[in-house]
Amino acid sequence: MKVEETKKSIENSLQKMIQSKANLKNVYLLVHSDRKNIHWNMAYGKTGDTPAIPDQPFHTASIGKSFTAILMAILMEKGLLRLEDSISLYLPNEVMDGLHIFKGKDSSNDILIEHLLAHRSGLPDFYEDKPKQGKAFLQMLLDEPAREWTVQDTIDYSKKFLRPRFYPGKGCHYTNLGYNLLGLIIEKVTLMDYHEALHQFIFEPLEMKNSYLSQYSAPLAKSSHPEATIVLAGREVQFDQFRSFKSIYAGGQTVSTSEDLLKFMRALYEERLIKKETLELLQQWSKRLIGIDLGLGLMRVRMLPLTKKYNAWGHLGSIGSFMLYNPELDVYMIGNFNNNAYVRQSIQFAFNTFRKLN
Repeated sequence: MKVEETKKSIENSLQKMIQSKANLKNVYLLVHSDRKNIHWNMAYGKTGDTPAIPDQPFHTASIGKSFTAILMAILMEKGLLRLEDSISLYLPNEVMDGLHIFKGKDSSNDILIEHLLAHRSGLPDFYEDKPKQGKAFLQMLLDEPAREWTVQDTIDYSKKFLRPRFYPGKGCHYTNLGYNLLGLIIEKVTLMDYHEALHQFIFEPLEMKNSYLSQYSAPLAKSSHPEATIVLAGREVQFDQFRSFKSIYAGGQTVSTSEDLLKFMRALYEERLIKKETLELLQQWSKRLIGIDLGLGLMRVRMLPLTKKYNAWGHLGSIGSFMLYNPELDVYMIGNFNNNAYVRQSIQFAFNTFRKLN
């Protein structure tokens, strides 16, 4: 398939999805390859009555974990912390007391920074794990949009209503709590707020002028368009108007654009943020789900049972967001379906697009 035919095929697929899926409000896709000499930035759908545009800001969801991980890597390269450090060296007693009690043993002090980054701490996930009693956390956020959850609130909630899954280092369980703790460690080490560290060490050096931590900071260049609408549990949500979502913090509170996320991924690959050997350290993969491997703040997505040709690394988000690079094809792919019912479809769409570009 010729390049222009490929582009048209991708555009038609996105348009058909928007037209045929009533609960899919907007979609965004950026495809970039120096080798293939392509740079396509697309957007379809609406936010309210406002048509989507390619440079519209959108909530990145768990893609934000990669920002947190890279901040930690930068601090590690500066000699300010080590992966093998116990988190007790950086977190106060209020956080550490009773944080990880499993089978009657308090293993809180055994949690290492590396465990948090790799989702191997055994800590529960306040966002998705089922509580001992009461509503699920996401439902509370949706039902009480004006309630502001602090990071400490998410820690206290986890201690009271959730249980650790295993001893530190003895398994793998995806957890937003772990990344909120990493945010606190970043604040302790840098002596600045997490969002300030994001801007100083990542957004500003890379000129990611449209990126910010929602409800905590502002972009250098404010968009004329609102943040793209999200659909969560079938309900339309304007993320910046739900104070309750302030709780996600270092686990995925970032708002960005396709172009800004491309800047970030290229900087990672081109060693402009961290050294190659540090990136390789973050790419120590452990299997979590079929086709998805977890690293330290990064993911590898494999299209089974096809060849490694379509393997890509980066990160995914729970609203159908993806930030991927395929080194075999030299193709960067950034996208967002902004609906938590479309995670699988978004991954499949990304891989179908990689195949079209082969």
